[in-house]
Amino acid sequence: MSTIDDSQSAFHRGTAPLFALLSAEQTRQLAELQGDPALADRLAELAEKATEGELSETDRAEYEAYIEANNLLTVLQAEARFRLTQGG
Repeated sequence: MSTIDDSQSAFHRGTAPLFALLSAEQTRQLAELQGDPALADRLAELAEKATEGELSETDRAEYEAYIEANNLLTVLQAEARFRLTQGG
């Protein structure tokens, strides 16, 4: 097995307890979850401020928190899609 295969296997195993709590329907809903348009507008506003170097400390903290949440959601959605394609 390659390092990538080992890493993917470990990730799937590590997320198994979370996905064991979800039904197939909940997993599908997670995979298909769409973002809030108002939040997308706020992210665009913060991104523009960041590009222009105009973020306050409060804005920066908010922007970074949104990015972290988005990264987490993206990974969970990818895992949900993988599990749905695997029949689990």
